[in-house]
Amino acid sequence: EVQVVESGGGAVQAGESLRLSCTASGFVVGDSRMAWYRQGSGNECESLSLIDSHGRTSYADSVKGRFSISRDNAKNTVYLQMNSLKPEDTAVYYCAAVPPWILVGINLRTCPGLYGNWGQGTQVTVSS
Repeated sequence: EVQVVESGGGAVQAGESLRLSCTASGFVVGDSRMAWYRQGSGNECESLSLIDSHGRTSYADSVKGRFSISRDNAKNTVYLQMNSLKPEDTAVYYCAAVPPWILVGINLRTCPGLYGNWGQGTQVTVSS
């Protein structure tokens, strides 16, 4: 069974950091394109970052320089390191294995998306 599970969310103060984890089963993250999205209240599903099977990474302008995506093939896990968090980063964060035509910066109407394998999301709340 293919499954993606996010963890690591929580409530933090502005300026603090969090690391989200995305653990997969039923497929190999090292062979996949793995992406992070988020959806805040009343907002669309925002594309944040992606790592491909070659380890190449890409980021949306909104998080470039603050967020970092990485993976641990031995643990079949992808991470999103989030630094200098802001109240506007408050959202439910989703991890997904996405097909080749999904690019960073192309937002979706809602998370989870229609294509790929998505997790259930993890809540991040940043207070000022």
